[in-house]
Amino acid sequence: MSEQIKVYSRNCELHEGQALPQGINRWALAVEYNGAAFHGFQAQRSGVATVQHALQVALSKVADEPITLVCAGRTDAGVHATNQIVHFDTRAERKDRAFVFGVNTHLPAGVVVRWSKQVNGQFHARFSAHARTYRYVICNSFVRPALLHDQVSWQRNHLDETAMQRAAKSLLGEHDFTSLRAAQCQAKSPVRTIHRLDIVRRGELLIVEIQANAFLHHMVRNIAGVLMEVGMGRQAESWPEQVLLERNRCAAADTAPPGGLHLVNVEYPAHFELPKQLAGPHYVSDEIGAIAG
Repeated sequence: MSEQIKVYSRNCELHEGQALPQGINRWALAVEYNGAAFHGFQAQRSGVATVQHALQVALSKVADEPITLVCAGRTDAGVHATNQIVHFDTRAERKDRAFVFGVNTHLPAGVVVRWSKQVNGQFHARFSAHARTYRYVICNSFVRPALLHDQVSWQRNHLDETAMQRAAKSLLGEHDFTSLRAAQCQAKSPVRTIHRLDIVRRGELLIVEIQANAFLHHMVRNIAGVLMEVGMGRQAESWPEQVLLERNRCAAADTAPPGGLHLVNVEYPAHFELPKQLAGPHYVSDEIGAIAG
């Protein structure tokens, strides 16, 4: 145990053969939030409102000790999540309900814990994940939406979702996504693998569902921007492939607005036995992978 304590730090990644110190419990939570009221997920020193800060304050009250946490993927200002996964270590002994209903009483209206589960030390919200899925939702109407104004992107010009789907095929698989990541992206490698990329229309809503092993900064929003250029007929269906080959951010389209982006699912190995629920957002009932029929 002494050897395990030496390598342990709160919320750290533990490998096979390592265990949490005695008296420490690790919990996983699924969190839903409307990102419009927050300056992103990650806590900041400036004191601005972030999802992580709100969660840590609420968790600390229920655990009766200072809590810090780790998330599956940091989201930018204005970006939403229906199933963001976080984990934290604590000495507190609590029931599952305490880290759902108890924590929710201390959270602002735009954030809610959907479920909690005690997990073993090998679970890590970020490093245990093997796939993440986002849905980018576009309201394709002549006038701007009022009811979902902060949860969808708006495009007045008609979008041809069939052309967008054909164009998206060139983005599937493993590629260097330098052209489709933010200039300030700090990832060591621009190589990512997209497992699935589907575009469907539901009335005036276009839903772009994209699953990958991991994402670069602004990668989904930049892909949405490129595909919308094709959908409006401004670029050929072969253009996304050319953008990739350029390996230059300037070769792509503008970054799509953050309001349409939702982190909807994070996949982990089955042996962690995490709860399953609809991906969302709430007006999209399709399961992951079934949206295209």
